[in-house]
Amino acid sequence: MLPEVRIKMNDKLFLRNPEESALGKRIVKHGLALINKLGFEDFTFKKLATEVNTTEASIYRYFENKHKLLVYLITWYWSFLEYKVVFSINNMTNSETKLKTIIKIITEEPMNESVKTDFISEFESYKLVIWEGSKSYLTRNVSKDNKDRLFKPYKDLCERFSSIIKEYNPKYKFPHSLASTILEMAHSQKFFKQNLPALTDFPKEEDDKKIILFLESLLFSSSAK
Repeated sequence: MLPEVRIKMNDKLFLRNPEESALGKRIVKHGLALINKLGFEDFTFKKLATEVNTTEASIYRYFENKHKLLVYLITWYWSFLEYKVVFSINNMTNSETKLKTIIKIITEEPMNESVKTDFISEFESYKLVIWEGSKSYLTRNVSKDNKDRLFKPYKDLCERFSSIIKEYNPKYKFPHSLASTILEMAHSQKFFKQNLPALTDFPKEEDDKKIILFLESLLFSSSAK
């Protein structure tokens, strides 16, 4: 079982650190739930202010705009996921077992409130990444955001994943591309399963077992020794 998780966030994601006040934590907690409920396009700080019982101006003291809040939440999830991966494979020596463990972690839906993370829910964050994850970087500001290292947690997770692929097969030429592809597919296949079933082979599956098998097949056939 994971201990309580506290993740240090990039200070360029916010104007005032939401972790430092009760209002800031409510803004993040309810912002996450409200984006999941309404969708990012229909989510506004005005609606969030009503939910939190505060003013729009108070929210703008913490976050420059709703996109920065979205990136904050998505970034938290990638940081948390890397922590979860490191914790889970720490005592493993077999690289194949490590890779299967990573695929399971990035694919499986977490139990609701399975981990104590103070004011951010792992379960709600997972749902957010399924629905809104790509919107954090598919913008015209991606180069500036990347320069500000806003995507570092995602890149760190990909780097850790790719390092295990290289450990499994040092001669494999495309470990970073394979790692990022599988990370994306783990979530896109879940989205397709729920919303565009013709784009996946798993529309009627109640759990993630076959998606995991598919990703394992892709990984090990691509990086075969």
